[in-house]
Amino acid sequence: MPPGRPRVFDLEEALERALEVFWRKGYEGTSLQDLTEAMGINRPSLYAAFGNKEDLFRKALDRYVEGPGSFVRESLCEPTARAVVERLLNGAALMQTSPCRPHGCLVVQSALVGGAAADPIRQELVSLRSAVETALRRRLERASAEGDLPPDADPADLARYVATITHGMAVQAAGGASLEELQRVVLIALRTWPS
Repeated sequence: MPPGRPRVFDLEEALERALEVFWRKGYEGTSLQDLTEAMGINRPSLYAAFGNKEDLFRKALDRYVEGPGSFVRESLCEPTARAVVERLLNGAALMQTSPCRPHGCLVVQSALVGGAAADPIRQELVSLRSAVETALRRRLERASAEGDLPPDADPADLARYVATITHGMAVQAAGGASLEELQRVVLIALRTWPS
């Protein structure tokens, strides 16, 4: 942007609007026209402020992780393995069905389909999901070392199980499942938790 020419839009608000479009339509389903219309800016302004579509998606993804997805990081601080999983699953159910946001999960929905051009984004989303599962596995390994899990409970298998439940809930939420329906899934998952 040339010096002396003030930006006429709020960067944070524009990024929030881009996040919602990506969340609702997925990375590949979102066009530049979708983004510029939702953000209230033209293409040159989008490129000047955020870079290309891929750059903008990465900024929106960071905002998602630090905002609506922050329950994941917070759940890992719970004192017991069961409390970690309970907070994680309930946090997912709440976030994925919030009336203030698109339903489902940006990370899951944006990685479900895509052609070769979207492969770098898909791989980044796979890495992000893997990092969350690894963080959960490490937390469960700590719980195991502290005697908070039975000796025969495998932290890696449990982390994969919880990730699978969470991702399935995201697909269900995107398809219209209610908070109450997802909370019933959480209750069933917690009944199977090793004690």
